[in-house]
Amino acid sequence: MLCRVVVGLKEGVRDVVGEKFGRKIKSELGMDVREVRIVNVYTLEGLEQEQVDLALERAALHDPVLHEVSLAPLARDFDWIIEVGFRPGVTDNEGRTARETLGVVLGLSKEALETVKVYTSKQYLITADMDEAAIQHVAKDLLANELIQRYEYKSSDTWTKSPGFEAKAARVTGKASDEVAIIPLSTMSDEEMMAFSRANTLALSLRELHDIRDYYLDPKVKSERESLGLPADPTDAEIEVLAQTWSEHCKHKIFSAKINYENRETGTRSEISSLYKTFIQGSTKQIRERNAVERDGGDYCLSVFKDNAGVIAFSETINVCVKMETHNSPSALDPYGGALTGIVGVNRDPMGTGIGANLLCNTDVFCFASPFHEGELPPRLLHPRRVFEGVREGVEHGGNKSGIPTVNGSIVFDERYLGKPLVYCGTIGTMPVEVAGRPSHEKCALPGDCIVMSGGRIGADGIHGATFSSEELHEESPATAVQIGDPITQRKMYDFLMRARDLGLYNAITDNGAGGLSSSVGEMAEDSGGFEMDLAKAPLKYDGLRPWEILISEAQERMTMAVPPEKLDRFMALSAEMDVESTVLGHFTDSCKYFVKYGDKIVTCLDMEFLHEGVPQMELDAIWERPEIADEPIPAVEDQAGLLKDMLGRLNICSKEYVVRQYDHEVQGGSVVKPMVGVKADGPSDAGVVRPQLESEQGLVISHGICPEYSDIDTYWMMANAIDEGIRNAVAVGGNVNYMAGCDNFCWCDPVQSESTPDGHYKLAQLVRANQALAHYCLGFGVPCVSGKDSMKNDYKGGGHKISIPPTVLFSVISVIPDVNKCLTSDFKQAGDGIYILGLTRPEFGGSEIAGQLGFSSSAVPQVDLLSAKKRYETMFDVTQAGLVNAAHDCSDGGFAVALAEMCIGGRMGAEVNLSNLPVNGEMDDTGLLYAESASRLVVTVPAAKQAEFEAAFAGQAFARVGEVTDSSKLIVKSDDRIVIEEHVEALAGAFKATLDW
Repeated sequence: MLCRVVVGLKEGVRDVVGEKFGRKIKSELGMDVREVRIVNVYTLEGLEQEQVDLALERAALHDPVLHEVSLAPLARDFDWIIEVGFRPGVTDNEGRTARETLGVVLGLSKEALETVKVYTSKQYLITADMDEAAIQHVAKDLLANELIQRYEYKSSDTWTKSPGFEAKAARVTGKASDEVAIIPLSTMSDEEMMAFSRANTLALSLRELHDIRDYYLDPKVKSERESLGLPADPTDAEIEVLAQTWSEHCKHKIFSAKINYENRETGTRSEISSLYKTFIQGSTKQIRERNAVERDGGDYCLSVFKDNAGVIAFSETINVCVKMETHNSPSALDPYGGALTGIVGVNRDPMGTGIGANLLCNTDVFCFASPFHEGELPPRLLHPRRVFEGVREGVEHGGNKSGIPTVNGSIVFDERYLGKPLVYCGTIGTMPVEVAGRPSHEKCALPGDCIVMSGGRIGADGIHGATFSSEELHEESPATAVQIGDPITQRKMYDFLMRARDLGLYNAITDNGAGGLSSSVGEMAEDSGGFEMDLAKAPLKYDGLRPWEILISEAQERMTMAVPPEKLDRFMALSAEMDVESTVLGHFTDSCKYFVKYGDKIVTCLDMEFLHEGVPQMELDAIWERPEIADEPIPAVEDQAGLLKDMLGRLNICSKEYVVRQYDHEVQGGSVVKPMVGVKADGPSDAGVVRPQLESEQGLVISHGICPEYSDIDTYWMMANAIDEGIRNAVAVGGNVNYMAGCDNFCWCDPVQSESTPDGHYKLAQLVRANQALAHYCLGFGVPCVSGKDSMKNDYKGGGHKISIPPTVLFSVISVIPDVNKCLTSDFKQAGDGIYILGLTRPEFGGSEIAGQLGFSSSAVPQVDLLSAKKRYETMFDVTQAGLVNAAHDCSDGGFAVALAEMCIGGRMGAEVNLSNLPVNGEMDDTGLLYAESASRLVVTVPAAKQAEFEAAFAGQAFARVGEVTDSSKLIVKSDDRIVIEEHVEALAGAFKATLDW
């Protein structure tokens, strides 16, 4: 039986959700509506009529105080009605929750509940003067994402003649669940191989396909397969497993490539075998060796580049781990679902690090095109405002519903992110130094251990996620690559796993991320030497998935454990007690085989060595030629106060309070320095600070740097500035440069030369230069990278357009500090404090906000003076610990003027400064002094009684007292005796907050 239960608000109850969508239609589509009301629809399958009646009588699906419920349509008094529901195979969290509720209310057994399905949809009842084209615009461009949702609409006249929509169930049908296809690779031509790869989203190159074909032609492999009754050609599952494991997303083939690098600027050539091993892993290794010998306390890195997250020592009782991930491609197609999956997915990385970590806090950084973008969009692309709102809401729901605070983040705008937004999500976790008598950061799956999957069930969503993310976004990108996260199911799984961890019930754990079971079990089996698994035992969301789909599905909220047989009963009993589904799928072996069955049918039999080590090393060419960029003078400015307000309103400078307020940064009670600071809590913070252990005053600083605006000039200095900014932000709140760890996340446009990427040699050279800078500056600052990620295909191609993102690196930093009570914030605190600037100001305007605002060109990108910067940061930590500083703020986007204005806004206090006192290197006018973005600078305030001691600490370094904090409520900037700016702080605050005050 299939029936629809319709739930709507009673007459007289205010529909605030409907009002929200009414405002969105007006603000995002520019269309007037008089009213929007929401009706929820539940399509029930597998229940008898008596059971449905009982469920409604017991209010299983509605609140009887607020709602009316019916089996007939409730729609009334509208002009148009739109119904939106999920397509087949897409996770329906609300439907799952409703199903579980029905099971409780009706007293259904577990077996009986298996036959019940619930599918949800929403009806939007719109009162507005719109024609059919306009209502289609609302449905398609705001209410429904056609990639994962279906929609229907009717006018009130049509509804009157035939009320209601057809009852639909989003089922996956028509597939034999045990079907295993054979791929005739040995007889395919090169053209047929590539067509096969494209059609199936395998993202395999011709060389890789040749190597796979040659593996199956090997006489030893053929003989072994024949003895098992397997064909000489690969199964569909084997091809899929190889594609996922060898994908750019999983194997980082460009970072591992052999690169012939030619620098035409210097006339030199070099060969680099693996950017990752040479620059990232290599620099961290050197820093660790140096720290072990020279640093008090030795090397604080415990686990780097070998697990789901990097681990450092924090205290005598806990360690800290950090991981940043990107979810760019899914967020481009479905901003809400992609971003939600990103945040709950990265939460699983610490959960799967070592023997498992507790989740401490989240951080996120987004890169979008302007939300005010105008003009026609290329095919398949969503408007940046819709992407902005969807991503914001997805990360909000994923973090808040998981009970994890979001303590740090930022948003970057550039029109080139129209083709693909960047969605960085990060999680910091803590783990006991020892768990069940062994170090918590170590794990190992042993032969004989049971393969156990816990958490959510497997579905069609997330199929080809890894390979889809390994190629450019295009008009045919697959719907199944998008996943919908479920933070509630994940939270239950997390609570269960932390108890199982503390009881020592498993030997190893990892998440079912990219590649699903294929990757999680395959990676864990590298410890033991092989595994055997039966996919027929895997719990599914619905029938009909083929074995290869079960194997590679990335459907969310799942973890894989290696459980010793003698502890299996206790593990499964605890899982049942905590209402988490766990299933034994097989066991780990030392067979050297990747062996998967479906019942009695063999699905895969692959050599572990070929799977993990067989991918051929790419050989690429990189050619660096410095781009020619004109150097133009700064235009004359008559109204400097007006310019400052305009600068404060620029997208990359303006207040992001609208977004920050959506996130919970107080949950768990450890937040010390908040995302917004000051007397009205609306001043920007440089970094977040939390107490991982509430009984201790020891703190952890979380910050980041990101400077894609400099990539057009030189990615070497882009990388240097990102590292410097991440460290400087941490230092600004009290961080210790000598106890820091970094996490590098590269997002690049396709750097492989091809017909569609004719400038691939240059883009790869940009990647080489960024890696060179990473090694130089991490070594110089002594900040090791402990984790990282790269995303290398951030391009869009469709409708005759190709849009590539600017090369972007997010450099995240964590720093351990002894006492959170000595932390600093950016807001001015008291009148009479001296205002100091630390560091030199130079005429560096390339990629700057002032250049964008005034429309002039400059090739002078800010450069980082490593030695002076490190000395400055070390001294800053010393004076902070000595209590000599009241406030500190870094100079970044917008330079000195913007930093000064933000400090005034945070404290709602005035200041009087003189530009003639700034320490400078080069000739600049007032505009240059105010807005140059020279690196490594800080603005700090010092009480009058402590200024002599402060100045003595910085003796010999570039710094100056430039003015003082006042209680005048005005910012006054002079040049000698001439007033350059005189503006009320409230006017500056208004300009700062207006742009995104939606």
